[in-house]
Amino acid sequence: MNTTVDIRELNEMIERQSAFITNLQTGMNQVIVGQKHLVESLLIGLLADGHVLLEGLPGLAKTLAIKTLSELIDADFSRIQFTPDLLPADVVGTMVYSQKNEEFKVKRGPVFANFVLADEINRAPAKVQSALLEAMQERQVTIGKETFKMPQPFLVLATQNPIEQEGTYPLPEAQVDRFMLKVVITYPDISEEKKIIRQNITGEKIEVKPVLKPEEIMEARKIVRQVYIDEKIEQYIADIVFATRFPDKYGMLQLKDMILFGASPRASINLALAARAYAFIKRRGYVVPEDVRAVAHDVLRHRIGLSYEAEAMNMNADEIVSTILNSVEVP
Repeated sequence: MNTTVDIRELNEMIERQSAFITNLQTGMNQVIVGQKHLVESLLIGLLADGHVLLEGLPGLAKTLAIKTLSELIDADFSRIQFTPDLLPADVVGTMVYSQKNEEFKVKRGPVFANFVLADEINRAPAKVQSALLEAMQERQVTIGKETFKMPQPFLVLATQNPIEQEGTYPLPEAQVDRFMLKVVITYPDISEEKKIIRQNITGEKIEVKPVLKPEEIMEARKIVRQVYIDEKIEQYIADIVFATRFPDKYGMLQLKDMILFGASPRASINLALAARAYAFIKRRGYVVPEDVRAVAHDVLRHRIGLSYEAEAMNMNADEIVSTILNSVEVP
């Protein structure tokens, strides 16, 4: 009985506290046409304190969406254009010798911002991509002998063009696993395309005004952590992740030879956190199985290793996740 009362109170509190979501979505929709899933994914990353990797062909508003979000939140924004000749020091900063003081001083790199856009991250070699690792995971950067904390909130939003394109370096597994979500962006439909044309040929620039402060995001994150996850939902999340590792134990023998390696424990954590954030966006104080299903593809698609058999059959990670979601028992 107490749980019911608690959930009712939680629902009312979240109803009040999540009002800013509407303002953010309205602001994003003024600039971005369509791409509802992209906008939702960025909000999940923001609320669940998780980094987001966006994959899609050029011109699908990936960079614009990230820039617009940082403008709506009165926060520091920096953009790093990844290129083959980029160096780790260009990302995190370096020691610079001051002749006047006859000593080395730390010059901080562009990674020191609330929102860091790593544009076309797969255009740079692994040593540069890994320069982001410490910042993403530990929320700190070491330059010389000094360690600097990242500002709060701190979010890395990376974009990449699909790997098939020339001149790209696939991201190392350890790097990819540190992204909470990998969001695949597709083309707009024809009505949205016409709206994009109309919006861009007028020549008018839409002015984006901040609707939120970084401190308010930090407060919202505390409330997101209070969203109730039932034990049955926890079991459901664990079953989904375990099914990526041992599909045969869940009656999916056809997937056994398709999966080289399953999702890591980070997948379970991120599935729970993302489901909570999704419930918050939907103004609910508790997680339902649909929330888990809604974020499962984005959380799992980059954490499943495909075997040669899967590649030979043109099977991708999304199809494997869909099969798992259709097979694992829903509480």
